Amino acid sequence: MQRRMLAIGTAIAAATALALTGCSGGGSASNSDAMKAKGPITIWYSNNAQEVQWGKAAVASWNEDHPDQQVKGQEVPAGKSTEEVIGAAITAGTTPCLVFNNLPAATGQFQKQGGLVDLSKFSGADAYIEARSGDTADQYKSSDGDFYQMPWKSNPVMIFYNKEIFKKAGLDTEDPKLSTYDDFLAAAAKIKASGAAPYAIYPTPTSEFFQPNFDYLPLYAAATGGKGMATKDGKATFDTQAGRDVAEFWKTVYEKGYAGTEQLQGDAFATGKAAMAIVGPWAIASYKGKVDWGSVPVPTKDGISADQTWTFPDAKNIGMYSSCKNQGTAWDFLKYATSKDQDQKLLETTGQMPIRKDLATTYADYFSQNPAYQEFGSQAARTVDDPAGANTIAALQGFRDFYTKAVISGQGNLDSQLKAAASKFTQQMQQQ
Repeated sequence: MQRRMLAIGTAIAAATALALTGCSGGGSASNSDAMKAKGPITIWYSNNAQEVQWGKAAVASWNEDHPDQQVKGQEVPAGKSTEEVIGAAITAGTTPCLVFNNLPAATGQFQKQGGLVDLSKFSGADAYIEARSGDTADQYKSSDGDFYQMPWKSNPVMIFYNKEIFKKAGLDTEDPKLSTYDDFLAAAAKIKASGAAPYAIYPTPTSEFFQPNFDYLPLYAAATGGKGMATKDGKATFDTQAGRDVAEFWKTVYEKGYAGTEQLQGDAFATGKAAMAIVGPWAIASYKGKVDWGSVPVPTKDGISADQTWTFPDAKNIGMYSSCKNQGTAWDFLKYATSKDQDQKLLETTGQMPIRKDLATTYADYFSQNPAYQEFGSQAARTVDDPAGANTIAALQGFRDFYTKAVISGQGNLDSQLKAAASKFTQQMQQQ
């Protein structure tokens, strides 16, 4: 599920860290011993109701067949953000064996803290991960070429539009013509002029590091055919014509008043304050019975076909933590939880997309029976995530600071600020 999480914190009071109980671990065993060890483990999963349902069922199924390797599943402990909770638990040595809610952008920082197990050290691990996830897996490797996270599930974001509002604005509800920047802006102008809704779209305008994932990055991925914001060696890629075009598009959206600049309480799309939203398949269940919606890929400057459009995946992955004593069991459970059968159960229970190659054909029956998810099943094959690195969070925060000033607020010269933001982004991404 899409989560607008708060900024990561690595320094938390010791009392908070020590309060995170019910975790396996309590000091690292030697790597070789721990990787072979079998026995009880603890896992954390998201507190999203559907994921809890899936997690409980997966744990119960495993435990029935593994009496000597029982898994204890629980929700991630409460905190400002999952990342803050995990960072504190790493410091305290109280992490569970597995967390089924790792933000890819935070993985490098957890790795730098010494908190993550290198999954590639398990026999056959790379082959298993790459066979399941295909080429998509490559973007989740760390700088040393190994996997410190298991690609797990995604929520590829697209444009949802409110058919009732579009009808009031005189727009086609079945073919809304939103594929180019000019078409999108023309539709936004009609929505505003008609009074059909206060705003055309309302991306969250706050300054957290992850917010570019729900405005800038989806359109940048589409504009570049799947290029991320940095190369593998950490060099920023967005000080280009495509990067400027995306920034100029959003700047125009804000200048024209098609999007609001103040934080809203509640969901602007669900409440009818905005005619469109950038969301993933998690939203289907959320908006059911509330909004008559349609979905289209994010726009590009000149328009491209849906089957060629890239976007941001809003992925959550699985991390194994170094305080885990029984890593042999943890690895076996990780493979069990990402098997073809369990991936199908995850899809059926949550509507979220397993990061699995040939997803649409592997689960063709599901998508046939649930047509609302078909577009997302197809879109899941074309996603690009935040860049991997120890300082990704800081780099994204620096970019968001630029975006808030130059794009949302429209202050200063966009080109010069974009160039400066790219230079800073590169410096931060290349720090180890």
